[in-house]
Amino acid sequence: MDWQTLLNRERLGKPHYSPEELGRSPFHKDHDRIIFSGAFRRLGRKTQVHPVSSNDHIHTRLTHSLEVSCVGRSLGMRVGETIRSALPEWCDPSDLGMVVQSACLAHDIGNPPFGHSGEDAIRHWFQQAASKGWLDDMSEAERNDFLNFEGNAQGFRVLTQLEYHQFDGGTRLTHATLGTFLKYPWTAKHADSLGYKKHKFGCYQSELHLLESIAHKLGLPQIEDQRWARHPLVYLMEAADDICYALIDLEDGLEMDLLQYAEVESLLLNLVGDDLPETYRQLGPLDSERRKLAILRGKAIEHLTNAAARAFVEQQSALLAGTLPADLVEHMHGTAKRCVLDAKNMARQKIFQDKRKTLHEIGAYTTLEILLNAFCGAALEQHRQRSLSFKNRRILDLLGNNAPHPHWPLHRSFMRIIDFIAGMTDSYATEMAREMTGRSSPV
Repeated sequence: MDWQTLLNRERLGKPHYSPEELGRSPFHKDHDRIIFSGAFRRLGRKTQVHPVSSNDHIHTRLTHSLEVSCVGRSLGMRVGETIRSALPEWCDPSDLGMVVQSACLAHDIGNPPFGHSGEDAIRHWFQQAASKGWLDDMSEAERNDFLNFEGNAQGFRVLTQLEYHQFDGGTRLTHATLGTFLKYPWTAKHADSLGYKKHKFGCYQSELHLLESIAHKLGLPQIEDQRWARHPLVYLMEAADDICYALIDLEDGLEMDLLQYAEVESLLLNLVGDDLPETYRQLGPLDSERRKLAILRGKAIEHLTNAAARAFVEQQSALLAGTLPADLVEHMHGTAKRCVLDAKNMARQKIFQDKRKTLHEIGAYTTLEILLNAFCGAALEQHRQRSLSFKNRRILDLLGNNAPHPHWPLHRSFMRIIDFIAGMTDSYATEMAREMTGRSSPV
C-alpha cells in the first residue's frame, strides 16, 4: 500500500471532485457531514457502558465518540508530522489528523440501543429465529449477517447507504475516511474464523459491492474472498478508541462509586511518573477528586498518544504491507501498554459486574425481543403470504417509506427492520416496546 492511494479524496457515489473551498478540505467536509447526521446525534441517547444516567458526567456514545475523535486527531497529526516526506504533495499532517478524527467520530455510529448488550441481544434473537425457520429463505451468507449482527457493519451501512443520499452513496464520504472507518474490512464469512475478535466483521452482503469498490480505490490488498487488509490509519482510530475506553471507563466507575480514587490515581501515576502537571502538584485537600482526575487524565492521554504514534511509525512497513498482527496497543512500549491493559482489567473486574448494568442488559434483551418479534414477524408474514393481518400492516406502517416491499428478498426486508431498530435510542426503543405490549407510560 502507498499513501498516495490510501489518501484518496474521491467521494463514494460522486465520481467528480467537489470544488476546493478555502480553508475546508474534503476531509473537513467528511467531519461535518458526520457531525450533522441524525445517526450521530442519536448517539447522545445511547448507552456507552453504563445506562444513560441521571448523572450528567456519565458518558454516552456521543460524548465517547467526541473524545475519541480528539485523541484520533492528535494521533493522526503526530504521525503525519513524522512521516511527512512519505505523504502526497498536497497532503499535510492536519489532513491526516482530520481523516482519523472523522473516522473516530463515526466509529460507533452503527451501534444499536443498549450498547454491546444490544448487539448481543440482536444476535441471540436471530439465533432463536433461525431455529424456528424464519431465516430459511436466505442464503448461508445472508443468514450470517444476522446471526453475527455487528455494529461495525451497521455503521458502514449507515455511512454508505442510509444517511443523506439514501442508497446512493449515503453520506458520500471520501474513500480515505471510509477506509479508515473500516475496522474490519471483511464480511461475516470471516467473523469467527480469523481468531481476531469474536463476531467482528465490517460489511453485510448488501454492501459487499461497496467494500470491493472502496478497497480497489484505496489499494487495499485482497487477502481472500470477501476479506481485505486493513487501512493503516484504522490502527490509529482503534488506538484512540482503546485509550479513551480504558481511561473513561475508570472515570465513569468513580462517578458511580464502583472504584476508589486512590486505585485509579495509582494506575495513572505509574504511567506519567514524574511528568506531573504543575496544576496537579498545586491541588489541595479541598479540591474535588473529579478535578484531580481530569488533570491527571489529560497528562495520561498525552503519554498514551505519544506511545501509540511512536508504535505506528515503528511498525509502518508492516502496516503498509498489511501484515501487522494484533492492534497498536500491543506494539506500544512498556508502561503505556501496561496502563491500557491494567485499566481494561480493572474495568472488567469492578465495573462491568455492577448490578445496575446487569439489570440494564437484561432489559435490553426483553425490549429488543419485543421489537424484533413484532417487526420481523410482520416482514416475514408479508414475504411468505403477500398479505398482512391488520396488526402486522399497522406495524409496518410505523416504518413509513422505509417499510419493506412484498416482492423483496427476505434479507433485504430484514435489513430494513434492522436499520430501524438499530437506529433507535435507548429511550425510544424502551418506550416503543412498552407501548407495543399495551403498557404505555402514565401521563
